[in-house]
Amino acid sequence: MKLKIKKGSTVKVIAGSDKGKTGSVLEVYPKTMRIKVQGVRIQTNLDKKENQLVKTEGTIHYSNVQLVEAASKSTKTKAKKKTASKNA
Repeated sequence: MKLKIKKGSTVKVIAGSDKGKTGSVLEVYPKTMRIKVQGVRIQTNLDKKENQLVKTEGTIHYSNVQLVEAASKSTKTKAKKKTASKNA
């Protein structure tokens, strides 16, 4: 299924413990229909190499967010060729 939410879009969480928060989409996983939103579902993980606690965003399901603003498309402008009109 093709998802309407893309990386860089702004979404609002409508269900779950982070209900009401807004943020931009960091990553999209279309196979599992899950997305990562900036500042939503913060998880604490232990970095064993540096022995530090690291906070990262977890994924939430696609159905628990509402699209607020779509990511802007980078449109390419094509130069139109001027056709010479043939006047007799």
